[in-house]
Amino acid sequence: MNSDSLGTGRHPTHPTWLLGVLTVLTMVTGLVDAISYLGLGHVFTANMTGNVVIIAFALVGATGFSVSASLLSLAAFAVGAVAAGRLELALRRRPRHHWLRTCLGVEALLLGAATAVAFTASSGIRYSVIALTAVAMGMRNGTVRKLGVPDMTTTVLTLTVTGLAFDSPLAGGTNLRAPRRIVTVVVLLLGAMLGGWLVLQHDLGWPLLISALSVAVTAAVVRPGIGDGG
Repeated sequence: MNSDSLGTGRHPTHPTWLLGVLTVLTMVTGLVDAISYLGLGHVFTANMTGNVVIIAFALVGATGFSVSASLLSLAAFAVGAVAAGRLELALRRRPRHHWLRTCLGVEALLLGAATAVAFTASSGIRYSVIALTAVAMGMRNGTVRKLGVPDMTTTVLTLTVTGLAFDSPLAGGTNLRAPRRIVTVVVLLLGAMLGGWLVLQHDLGWPLLISALSVAVTAAVVRPGIGDGG
């Protein structure tokens, strides 16, 4: 498989380690959603659809929602996605696994910086953590978009659930990727449960630390085999 097949309509066979990496990243998304929505005042830093809806709610007078926090998250997320695109361009001539490892490494560093802020600052951390985690998740989304692995966007489940139903035997399909889709839904659910429990029972630092370490581990296990001839 050459690099041109990444992110296209073709669905090549992906190495097992890559599917494992994307599964762990999906779990991290659940953690980050819990951190941002429960711990940062009803804002999302991984789910931009949610932020657009939150802005609409705030504009019509609903309480408990912040236009400024959601706009910051949207802007920071866009910065992260642009950075992912620039990294892909800069590293295009190098083996593809170097690019993926670099992008995941940057995400881990950003989440690590958010962790440090959460553990060391006594107050006023909301906007800093929003910005850092949103940039990290924008980087993630740009990277995963370029990978183009079906049903494993790591942040959005709408198309995954649609695929489960549309391709099911009830709809006349075979649903060959049902196990992958179900695992994706379950892993996101478990990540959100763990993140929610940690936020509600402890603070933001611990789920952020778990997120940063998890992404760092995924970066460490990246190897040749995603279009670089490895």
